Amino acid sequence: MEHFDYYEILEISKTSDKETIKKAYRKMALKYHPDRNPDDESAEEMFKRINEAYEVLSDDSKRQIYDRYGKQGLENNGFSGFSGKDFSDIFGDLGSIFESAFGSGFGFSQSSRREPRAKFNPDYLYKLDLSFKEAVFGCKKTIKTKYKSYCEDCNGSGAKDGNLEVCTECGGKGQVFMRQGFMTFAQTCSKCSGEGRIIKEKCPKCKGEGFNFVEESFEVAIPEGMDDENRMRVVGRGNRQKNGSRGDLYIVTFVEHDDYFVRDGNDVYIEVPVFFTSIPLGAKIKIPSLRGELELQIPPNSQDGSRFVFNKEGIKEVNGRSYGNLIAVIRIVYPKQLNDEQKNLLLKLHNSFGYESEPHKNLFEECFDRIKNWFKTEVKTKSKKKK
Repeated sequence: MEHFDYYEILEISKTSDKETIKKAYRKMALKYHPDRNPDDESAEEMFKRINEAYEVLSDDSKRQIYDRYGKQGLENNGFSGFSGKDFSDIFGDLGSIFESAFGSGFGFSQSSRREPRAKFNPDYLYKLDLSFKEAVFGCKKTIKTKYKSYCEDCNGSGAKDGNLEVCTECGGKGQVFMRQGFMTFAQTCSKCSGEGRIIKEKCPKCKGEGFNFVEESFEVAIPEGMDDENRMRVVGRGNRQKNGSRGDLYIVTFVEHDDYFVRDGNDVYIEVPVFFTSIPLGAKIKIPSLRGELELQIPPNSQDGSRFVFNKEGIKEVNGRSYGNLIAVIRIVYPKQLNDEQKNLLLKLHNSFGYESEPHKNLFEECFDRIKNWFKTEVKTKSKKKK
């Protein structure tokens, strides 16, 4: 018998209780299962070790022998590898794991027959395009859809007159079994997709699909504040099932961009161009908002990109009563060219500030004085060294 520690294999401590051992086994078995690691011999070997460890540690008497005497004690008591006991409890546990991970179509089912699965989901999605205005203020939209309705001619089976044949590949079980060493694994039958039955002749009405499309048109109210990729649920407008009930329709909204307003959640941004002459003087200008116009007070010497917030002038919260803000961002605009008169006027204004209009000179003088001091310091240092 190859020597490896059962507790290390399951990544648990020696004091772990049965529930912890069971959870650890489920986790490790799922990780190293051969179906999740095809053609991986190391994973297959690890899977065997995991099952061996579980068989010993889940059995009180074997665990007691193992804890006291190790594997040698188990061998002396007639245990070598797997004892051939019934592993239905293990496979039952593992089956529930794989059903949750891969759906009920995965192997390890203990039932010989499966209920036929529905050909389609009762709910479905519908893409709805909205303009910026429709999304912000709400509107009414006419929805034209095609929903699926199960085919009455074949009772939703897809077979002519509802006649299905037993799958010859799996014998109606929906699963096929294969052996890997001492282990037997179950897989969903590829021929019948786990249904256990196959269509011999397709239903002429639905062409084997098990459903037909039905067109309908109805009006829905779009609330204020809808945003990109928001969802709305319309009850009873989904696909029609065998029992006559209908699922739900989920509307996914896609909102067009606006030329002036930029949305960020419930806040709205607008860029306001301001001519450069208004910056030193300050200005009071009118700007558009979602619901009219607002007055923007720009203080003198405001910076390019300065933001001014108008509270509760944004978009209404789609599922609430609060409103976002409108944020005006100023962008300083300069003239592309000047005529002679404008140049002279600007030159006069420039010269009227005197020394203040040439801050670069002050920078030059300060920097030059520092450089001169560097040289003076260097000369003094050299003269001291000579002495």
